[in-house]
Amino acid sequence: MVRHSGREIEAFVIRRFSIRQFSEEREESLSPYAVKSRFSKGRLRYEEPCPMRTAFQRDRDRIIHSKSFRRLKHKTQVFIAPLGDHYVTRLTHTLEVSQIGRTMARALNLNEDLTEAIALGHDLGHTPFGHVGEDVLNELFAPGFRHNEQSLRVVDLLENDGHGLNLTLEVREGILNHSKSRGDVLGDEWTKAKTLEGEIVRMADIFAYINHDIGDAIRAGIITERDLPIGAVKTLGLSHSQRINTMVGDIIDSSWAASGYDKIEVENPMISMSPGILAATNELREFLFERVYHIKSAEEESERARDVVSHLYEYFTRHYEELPPEYLTYSDDTERRVVDYIAGMTDQYALRIVDGLK
Repeated sequence: MVRHSGREIEAFVIRRFSIRQFSEEREESLSPYAVKSRFSKGRLRYEEPCPMRTAFQRDRDRIIHSKSFRRLKHKTQVFIAPLGDHYVTRLTHTLEVSQIGRTMARALNLNEDLTEAIALGHDLGHTPFGHVGEDVLNELFAPGFRHNEQSLRVVDLLENDGHGLNLTLEVREGILNHSKSRGDVLGDEWTKAKTLEGEIVRMADIFAYINHDIGDAIRAGIITERDLPIGAVKTLGLSHSQRINTMVGDIIDSSWAASGYDKIEVENPMISMSPGILAATNELREFLFERVYHIKSAEEESERARDVVSHLYEYFTRHYEELPPEYLTYSDDTERRVVDYIAGMTDQYALRIVDGLK
């Protein structure tokens, strides 16, 4: 057994606590418009700082180790319970969003750790069966259902046996405001994030799903590369990687003032795009809504998903006592409990439960 002197132990403790401080000091070289972890607005419940990780690094790790994050690997992005090995899942989508977001944050001298934490947590509340599941719960649940709001509920309450993950306010706010409705990707239909890092995740989310959904749709035989709008493809690029590079590069160029590198004070720096790239991105996104997200060939598959979610909702609303015990403690409202349970399901788990109820 190795014995350490009191002085060695003291040095060890000091060194451990210095690691986080060194990381926080390095953040001082970031853009003046970046969020610095030591100036975080804090958590819902106070905790002693981690000796080795900044507040945002700690949030990132909590999300990665959560059960909700693991379940993303069996949740559908667009195509419901696909049999192929290469279709995108919520987990692979989340990792792509994180990678794209970190690239933009690093280039713009913003807080990469905050960006990564928001990206990794942004879809934790998504339903099984992609947006079909979300639409059904939104129709059935009187207060309405949006996956971004459910993601916040997951990290605030549902994870960790009802204690939540107790994330920083900056990460929570970014998760809540990452999503956007149909329309201009820079439009004002939804509340924007309050940090530049949160806005970066919003754009990274859009860039990721536009491009991987095209790949999945081609893989499924729904469209071909020739079907893609010619003008958008000429502007953005012929391949997945070319389009991502064009979009990311344009964000960096158009948002350069946010980096602080030019030493010119800007009153309200924004994450933006040039008119031409923005128009092409909007055109490609609208094409997906018309040709992929609302296609006739997927009606049978979508109806099956709708039936599964509807059946689960109706059954457990009537037989709430059959819900897993923990869901009885998260709310006093029966329908809220049922929504929490269904939203947390993977595609295959939802199918197994419905089969067991028949």
